[in-house]
Amino acid sequence: MTGYEAAKEKYAALGVDTDLAIETLKKVPVSLHCWQIDDVIGFDNDGGLTGGIQTTGNYMGRAKTPEQLMADMEEAMKLMPGTAKLNIHASYAIFGSGEFADRDALEPKHFAKWVEFAKKHNMGIDFNPTFFSHEKVKDGLTLSSPDEETRKFWINHGKACIRISEYFAKETGMPCVMNIWTGDGFKDVPADRMGPRLRYKDSIEQILSEPYDKNLVKPCVESKVFGIGVESYTVGSAEFTLSFAALHDGCMPLMDNGHYHPLEYVSDKIPAMLCFYPEFALHITRGVRWDSDHVLILDDETKEMAKEIVRDHALDRVYMALDYFDASINRVSALATGFRSWQKALLMALCTPNEMLKELQDTNQMGKLMVMNEAVKMLPIGEVWEEYCRREGVCDDLHFYDEIEKYEREVLVKRA
Repeated sequence: MTGYEAAKEKYAALGVDTDLAIETLKKVPVSLHCWQIDDVIGFDNDGGLTGGIQTTGNYMGRAKTPEQLMADMEEAMKLMPGTAKLNIHASYAIFGSGEFADRDALEPKHFAKWVEFAKKHNMGIDFNPTFFSHEKVKDGLTLSSPDEETRKFWINHGKACIRISEYFAKETGMPCVMNIWTGDGFKDVPADRMGPRLRYKDSIEQILSEPYDKNLVKPCVESKVFGIGVESYTVGSAEFTLSFAALHDGCMPLMDNGHYHPLEYVSDKIPAMLCFYPEFALHITRGVRWDSDHVLILDDETKEMAKEIVRDHALDRVYMALDYFDASINRVSALATGFRSWQKALLMALCTPNEMLKELQDTNQMGKLMVMNEAVKMLPIGEVWEEYCRREGVCDDLHFYDEIEKYEREVLVKRA
């Protein structure tokens, strides 16, 4: 009997079908963010990263061209089991020689190479307007700016992104989640908190007035507590985005588990959201002290978020995407590690006897529930994970970094 067969029997004794868990997980799409590979720089400006976010570290081998970025993503994908979607920002437009379009004038043709890449790998595409790292971010504000010329520029950018999102969906045959996030806010205490939010509300409404097929484009609004340089006030707060999505048909809220106070847990918010929203989006990261966007690992909150999605039967209601960026380590490793960590969390959740545990809670057998929760932690999930990797044709954890080192020697160290 193999290690997997022995593990399968142990899980079966608790009513868990590990083969079904593996087959289910294979089909769950998770968005893979391109910006881990190049430190969120993009291809439409040379000014560096600004607008409330920051990447730290200077590990060698950063991708500096579309070709390098795509090659690095392909290398990471070789190491990842499961189904990945592609997630890109508008700042990753790819222009031809001598060609350029500012963000308010972007067109689908500027993303044709991304569509080609997605089709090559049978991937859908998710999209993000880029409301940062641009000279038209005026006094730290975009969609909430009191300067109408500034605000109009960014509204037009959002509308352009709606059109591009629909193009992605039509080309790939998969819906495109289009996420609206801005770093708008103030470093110190503002004199007017409501005014910027009313302008922000109006701006998003104007963006969403752009005609689009709601079956193809899934707009969402993402909240945040604060960012670097906007520590005292963020326009797009959690209350704002949740209320906006609730009152605007076809617009989803997006929760990023790094965008809350350290003692707030998105795992607890997920079931609350599922009571009211037919679907919503989730950015998965690891905040250390604050929204630091550390590489995702299999920590407690990661496992709890996956557990809530699975046991609430919401795998088809939550649009899951990774969102972190670390320039202090090998970037390909960072991208693949985070994806594998989320796959592990989902697999653990799928291999949990959720119905049995719910029954113990509903019949007030709380002592037994505690004991069984602890017992489940010791089940041989590692054997199931290795079987999943084997079926998906990717290396196991112990040999994962061998492939990273090989790629580093052969490709990354040769980059200027």
